[in-house]
Amino acid sequence: MSLSYSTIAWGASLNRGVKPDVQYGYKSKTTAGTVFNFFDSLGSIAFAYAGHNVVLEIQATMPSTPEKPSKGPMWKGVIAAYVAVAICYFPVALIGYWIFGNKVDENIFKSLEKPWWLIAMANLFVVVHLIGSYQIYTMPVFDMIEYLLIKILKFKPSWMLRSVSRNIYVAFTMFIGITLPFFGGLLGFFGGFAFASTTYFVSKYTLWNKITNKILRSFIL
Repeated sequence: MSLSYSTIAWGASLNRGVKPDVQYGYKSKTTAGTVFNFFDSLGSIAFAYAGHNVVLEIQATMPSTPEKPSKGPMWKGVIAAYVAVAICYFPVALIGYWIFGNKVDENIFKSLEKPWWLIAMANLFVVVHLIGSYQIYTMPVFDMIEYLLIKILKFKPSWMLRSVSRNIYVAFTMFIGITLPFFGGLLGFFGGFAFASTTYFVSKYTLWNKITNKILRSFIL
């Protein structure tokens, strides 16, 4: 899906051609604004390469021995994934900036405007992509929610508990997404906040789980 809608984005941009009044200068007129935009762009790039929470889950399921540690094949997989992301997104960034300059919209399909059927197809690819990837990216969150409900709040494990808790979480995130129309402006923050190393050494529990458990227990008790 990423390859499909990103190819549509830069292909349609090339077909449209460079705008006659295109400008390539800085958007901001002040030094401070330019610096903030620079760091925001770095955060957006980091967001595009997100997925480290899922990487940890994947690496935890791989066989690992002192002779053949899991970080070897995991590193190869990460490199391949990052190359695939670069192939999808960098042409969109470079060609989109060349065609539209600093006036390009954060959603490049809004800048294209037509042909409408091609933009509709690209948006459909985005929806399919999100439906599939959302299930993967939220698995660590689902796991944490079920741990809270079963281990701490002592709910009885059942398919009904899993279904209700997951649907409530999905509805909550959908509500937040709808009520924040400026979500694109927060991508830089989330990208910089979530960016972390791929491999960790963990003795028994992660530090995050320890901190989370202490906070939850303090609220409950």
